[in-house]
Amino acid sequence: MTAPLLPPAFAGLEPYAATWCLATEAERYARRQASTMPVLREFYDACFPRLEEAIAHCDAHPLDDLPDDVLRLLQLVYSLVMVSMSVEIFQQVKATDAADAELHRTGEPVP
Repeated sequence: MTAPLLPPAFAGLEPYAATWCLATEAERYARRQASTMPVLREFYDACFPRLEEAIAHCDAHPLDDLPDDVLRLLQLVYSLVMVSMSVEIFQQVKATDAADAELHRTGEPVP
C-alpha cells in the first residue's frame, strides 16, 4: 500500500490524486483533453461537493509554505477548475468552436 497523497480529511478523494494532482496548468489541460466525459464527470461529482472544504483547508496554511499533501490538495482543486469548464459549460471534453485550441504557458503561478 502506498502512502496517501492527500491530507487525511480528504481520504475519500485519494482515488483521484494520482491522476489529477498535477503541477502545471498545461498538464491539467492535457489531462482534461485526453479524458472522456464519463471520467471528467466522475472526478467532478466526487470533488465538487468538497470544494469549499478543500479551499478552507488550503487557506489554513501559508501559501508559500504548503505541506506536500496540502499542495497536492490545491493541485486537485486546480484540476477541478479545469474539469468544471467541460462539465458545466462545454458539456464535452473540448471547448466548443475552439478549433484546435492549445495551452502553452511560459511560466506558472506559484504554487
